[in-house]
Amino acid sequence: MLLPSPSNGSMKNNYLERILTARVYDVAVETPLELASNLSARIHNQLLLKREDMQEVFSFKVRGAYNKMVKLSPAVLKRGVVTASAGNHAQGVALAAQRLSCRATIVMPVTTPQIKSQAVQARGATVISHGDSYDDAYAYAWKYAAEQHATFVHPYDDPDIIAGQGTIGMEILRQHTGAIYAIFAPVGGGGLISGVAAYVKRLYPDIKIIGVEPVDADSMYQSLKKKRRVRLPQVGSFADGVAVKQVGGETFRLCRELVDEIVLVDTDAICAAIKDVFEDTRAILEPSGALSVAGAKAYARREGIRDKNLVAIASGANMNFDRLRHVSERAELGEQREAVMAVTIPEEPGSFKKFCAMLGAKSITEFNYRYADPKEANVFVAVSVRNRDEAAKLIKNLERSGLRTEDLSDNEMAKLHVRHLVGGRAREIKNELLYRFEFPDRPGALMKFLNSMSHHWNITLFHYRNHGADYGRVLVGLEVPPEGKAEFKAFLGKLDNRYWDESENPAYKLFLG
Repeated sequence: MLLPSPSNGSMKNNYLERILTARVYDVAVETPLELASNLSARIHNQLLLKREDMQEVFSFKVRGAYNKMVKLSPAVLKRGVVTASAGNHAQGVALAAQRLSCRATIVMPVTTPQIKSQAVQARGATVISHGDSYDDAYAYAWKYAAEQHATFVHPYDDPDIIAGQGTIGMEILRQHTGAIYAIFAPVGGGGLISGVAAYVKRLYPDIKIIGVEPVDADSMYQSLKKKRRVRLPQVGSFADGVAVKQVGGETFRLCRELVDEIVLVDTDAICAAIKDVFEDTRAILEPSGALSVAGAKAYARREGIRDKNLVAIASGANMNFDRLRHVSERAELGEQREAVMAVTIPEEPGSFKKFCAMLGAKSITEFNYRYADPKEANVFVAVSVRNRDEAAKLIKNLERSGLRTEDLSDNEMAKLHVRHLVGGRAREIKNELLYRFEFPDRPGALMKFLNSMSHHWNITLFHYRNHGADYGRVLVGLEVPPEGKAEFKAFLGKLDNRYWDESENPAYKLFLG
């Protein structure tokens, strides 16, 4: 995409002018900058939340969309606009089109949460579902816009979009007149952080601008590290608002010049941040909306900073209700306030009571056990702890008492599947292989996976859980004789899905093998 050159001065100066003159307040409101008091006390820094989830469309995206569209001529607006979006930009474009009496067509990935597509349609926009990712929708939208002679409204790689989002930085500096140590922003394509950085760094270059990305959608992190735009082969969809395979050209240029660093966080940390914000505000952010909070926590812990003013942009709250189940399950693990363990105790009267006494007053959040052996019992237990150090101390005490203990707190298979399957053994099965598979959770994906498997293999274990617009996850046990190993390897080689061999996983050996 070709970008206009500034008429005078440097591009940085040009963005300052663009942001100061941006047309956003016809549709957007100046959102509050609120202290997250409970979380601030826990991380020993003052954390302020920029509440962009309080916009009419529950995200910041309306700022850039309107600023772009309001500058189009009446003749251009009459031909309509087209965009591609996972949801929040789509709602911004839909609202802007509604206010400007303009026809809008939105191309959305089929994995887009229903709450977002319904909200777009409710504002009179036409929704076309296409592709499994934002990039698929983007390519189709460009083609469709050309065919319809409509204007394509880019979600992030456009100076007017960037300037519209930059008004958030302007508001932050106006609302907090004291010293700010760092501002944390979620990063997808880079429009939000580029706009905020362009304004803030121009006036206060010492304020750190820190981007936050999921570990499985780190296109900006990889690009800055390699000093060129990187296209990821695939991205995670849990934080769908930032699930972008390649950042924009202009946003990359601005981030290279102005952004201090990118912090990466995992799904558990995002879930914990959603819970943190809820406990302070009673608002439920979407995963991408809570990214900056997760990043601020991780950064403060890593750097050991105290008594600093930190700002986290709470960028959106378009949360699918069914995704809350996954968030609830993983929040305590993300905050490291739950320890998941496999403990082996003697299979004899009184041993269970003795084991529970050793746990003391700690709250048991999950306990799974089934008789399987006349001498030993393998217990799957989860307990509430204050932090990871307390969990390590508990495990050490159990070991000292002669109880073999395996820490499963970071064991993905144990947290996703085994905790729901404990007690099932099939000792008569020979040549069993255990694999975990992952694929975008969309209609028909599970059947496609099943149909790709050979009918010659006996399925000895199968576990699937729907996590609501996250990944589809399947744990499969297969009886594959030695003569079928080559065919099985060929099957794995043809898969588009990610997979993990869990045959040697200690959780499998203790509870299922």
